[in-house]
Amino acid sequence: MKSKYAFLLSLQSLEYEINQLNAFSREYPECFELLKIKLDDLCRFMVNDENEKRWHEWGTHDEVRQYSEKLRETSVKALCDMEKYQSRLLINQELEATSYIEQLSHAVQEELDLFGIGPASRVLFIGSGAYPLSALTIAKESSAKVLCLDIDEEAVKLGFQVASASGLHTLVEFAGGRLSDHPFIREATHVFVASLVANKLEIVEEVKRTARPDTKIIVRYGNGLKSLFNYPLHADLSYEWNLTPVVRNNSLYDTVLMESKRLTRERTIAFD
Repeated sequence: MKSKYAFLLSLQSLEYEINQLNAFSREYPECFELLKIKLDDLCRFMVNDENEKRWHEWGTHDEVRQYSEKLRETSVKALCDMEKYQSRLLINQELEATSYIEQLSHAVQEELDLFGIGPASRVLFIGSGAYPLSALTIAKESSAKVLCLDIDEEAVKLGFQVASASGLHTLVEFAGGRLSDHPFIREATHVFVASLVANKLEIVEEVKRTARPDTKIIVRYGNGLKSLFNYPLHADLSYEWNLTPVVRNNSLYDTVLMESKRLTRERTIAFD
């Protein structure tokens, strides 16, 4: 039992420190650097083999589940606030746009070929946030048209300004509101659902009703220990979709490609 309470204390400590640092950062923005360090600590915690063993042993216990969910809500809020801070730095030219765009995610670049994204693609990115690195990377590397949706009105405004500052405003647009309110969904070839989107199943159902039958849906999620910093995806969708897991070592989130069973055969894609 000692290991259980050591694990529980780690979760409580991370949640407390992230919450406090986020509060400090809202008063003193220079504290966002300290918050970033602590969020990096959380990321390392999630991919630690010993913590993975502890999760498998204790993850279903009520206390652990309770503090895990609390930590996730705290860390997601902190990340959203930090992204808004980073966006304002870029918009105010305190962070070079070239440096921002050069932070290209290796995972996103791999996905362009993997998911068949090119200049003719129409990409809908749900939950893009205020600092939309993935969406801008997709547009920059593929020249695809991208529409970013987010329920946070401030994130939508900041995202638009970031795209303009980055010189990608002709390829990337931003909007709020309901998914069905946007005609773009009916021409989308690819739909990304961000790992920080909580209602993934509702989104998938709405995409199914309104998008083309051949639209590829890419869902990012985090189950198990990764649910400390991502919303999970527990439902079995294999009865209706061909599911292609995208396996990466030490990834902070998991990804699954969803395609209509009428169009594809099941397969698994792995990266070294």
